[in-house]
Amino acid sequence: MSYSVLYQDIGIKDYKEASDLQDNLFRKIINRKIALQENNPTDEPAQPGTLFLVEHPHVYTLGKSGSEDNLLIDHIQLQTRDAQFFRTNRGGDITYHGPGQIVGYPIFDLEEIGIGLREYISRLEEAVILTVAAFGIRASRLKDATGVWLDAEKGKRPRKICAIGVRASKYVTMHGFAFNINTDLTYFNYINPCGYTDKGVTSLEKELGGKQDPEKIKLLVKNNLREVFDLKWIN
Repeated sequence: MSYSVLYQDIGIKDYKEASDLQDNLFRKIINRKIALQENNPTDEPAQPGTLFLVEHPHVYTLGKSGSEDNLLIDHIQLQTRDAQFFRTNRGGDITYHGPGQIVGYPIFDLEEIGIGLREYISRLEEAVILTVAAFGIRASRLKDATGVWLDAEKGKRPRKICAIGVRASKYVTMHGFAFNINTDLTYFNYINPCGYTDKGVTSLEKELGGKQDPEKIKLLVKNNLREVFDLKWIN
């Protein structure tokens, strides 16, 4: 049976504000699951899944297993570049979010979908791989590295077009993916992206030689997520 999901494009939003928004919903779903598992009464109504799509002002985020050594500039230099820095509770190391990037935050109950965390990440990757393919670009996974990559074949220097970092508790997810569309890639020069020093980053704009329509790409991403997860949009 399809998994019901509420889709919300929340536009341009500060990272902390968007994080609080998804964290609030994440906790509501978990608290209800715990109450039901313990046979406790709860007034918390059942929640559908939610997909937030958002664009952030310049910000660097560090995962709980990451090292701040992978941020290559100090906090004064961050201010001169109009960028913020946050430690987060997601997996992974450091990444950049900013204008021209589509960030997706799925708050899904994987038990309702019937999959585990590894399969969830694989399906996120597949949705982006399918989206990139619509533009005639071959993307793939890279062994021992999450995300979506170009030139992942042995002997080439892979370039990441979409980063993935998630948090899960009681099979409920938050955080998600960051897909470079018209992203200013120079901001990646100030970090070791995802902790790597031997891999590059790219965007649809760079690969295709011009600005891309983000609304068209959001629709493709939305449709491909629906297909790979068997979702039912309720709005």
